Amino acid sequence: MLLRRRVTAATALLGASVVAASLAAPAQASPAPGVAPSLKKNLVSYYDFEHPARGDAARERDLGRSGTTIDLVNGGAAMRVRDGARRHAIQLGQVNPSTAGNDDWKAGVYSATGVPSLHAFNAVRGATVAGWFKMTGTNPSPNSGTANPDDVYNAVGLIGVLTGDSDGHAVRALLEIIDVSGTLRLVALGRRIDGGSSQTFAANTDWRTLLPQNTWVHLAATFDYDTGKMSLYKNGEPLDGFYTVSGDPWKLQGTPGPHLASATDPRGIKIGGSFPQNNREANPCNCRMDGLMFLDRAITPGEARLQYRIAKR
Repeated sequence: MLLRRRVTAATALLGASVVAASLAAPAQASPAPGVAPSLKKNLVSYYDFEHPARGDAARERDLGRSGTTIDLVNGGAAMRVRDGARRHAIQLGQVNPSTAGNDDWKAGVYSATGVPSLHAFNAVRGATVAGWFKMTGTNPSPNSGTANPDDVYNAVGLIGVLTGDSDGHAVRALLEIIDVSGTLRLVALGRRIDGGSSQTFAANTDWRTLLPQNTWVHLAATFDYDTGKMSLYKNGEPLDGFYTVSGDPWKLQGTPGPHLASATDPRGIKIGGSFPQNNREANPCNCRMDGLMFLDRAITPGEARLQYRIAKR
């Protein structure tokens, strides 16, 4: 009987210890929801804006494998907004159009020495950035950095992975709207070599048709640094487009493959505008975003279609 009581007491003590340990342990983000099976192992970062960082609602946890927490810059927790069945999305936008300040709502992470958790994009052969986007205001925005009240930015920043030498603007892989020979277009913009030239693949269709106001649209941009191929997708379907830079901006010709991006860790991620370190304003997006994905390879057309069908709400 005495032995039985000691075993029972020990079991109770062990149970209490397990409960205490579980309460003390940091909560782990749940697996990224709505991701196609073939993409999960390449999902470096994923943000659904339902997972604030423990003790800091002005930051968002990463549901991808890298665990790269991002900052909700300037708006903090107020940037998480309810949007019907989507639950929460992130609201981004320009705050003071006439003031050269640093108060635009944007998101991301930045380190001048590189972000080690984004090492998957170091010497990578390909990349994909994708997500849901909803235009909620006037784009592009007035240029707050000039004295001319009629001057507007030449681009609307969506999402991108920075280069290993970026000042917060230069990118390795980017999805945005930018002026191409006098016309704003939805583009994939990529740079293989740090400090080198970028290539842009621009959609033929008017960006306002691709991103109608107050409508959720799924977009993806893919980058194959080995072959130089880039693609754009809307709602899982490829978009017709054209390359804007002639020649060999990625320096692929005459060098042995496979060709990779620079062997440097990216300096961060930018969402809804440049300079996630918040030392300058540029290219804000008056929009909402959700389900943002950063992958370390170029997805296939079939995967783009499947991902849209799985993530569609």
